[in-house]
Amino acid sequence: MNTVLLSVILIPIVEIYLFIKIGSQIGAFSTIFLIFFTAVVGVYYAKYEGINTLRSGMMQMIKNQIPAHELISGAAIAFGAVLLIIPGFATDLIGFLLIVPITRKLILGKFNKKFEKKEMKKNDFIEGEYEDIEDDNDRKV
Repeated sequence: MNTVLLSVILIPIVEIYLFIKIGSQIGAFSTIFLIFFTAVVGVYYAKYEGINTLRSGMMQMIKNQIPAHELISGAAIAFGAVLLIIPGFATDLIGFLLIVPITRKLILGKFNKKFEKKEMKKNDFIEGEYEDIEDDNDRKV
């Protein structure tokens, strides 16, 4: 079965189940308040982390380095913010895990290693200049 289709079916089922379980424990109004509160706090924290990632990426570019980690991190923060806006407890948990820097590094460690390997391969050359000499008579000594 297609993963996108499976996630479109399973995510709402999990969210509804969590709404019912948590709502029965803390009440309906508290559950609704908690959903809105996590969305607002998450979006503001995503904005803060996004600005920090942008600042770090600019510093990498000033140092004449490729900001691969910052690009991946920025995409993860944007995806985490979208998950926080979607109402639900499971999506909020995943969104917060993607926004917090420590867990984001753990989750995205494989992607960063791939980009670091490619960057190391790109730097495996010697820069120099050359001049084409077609004939010995044209050579200047």
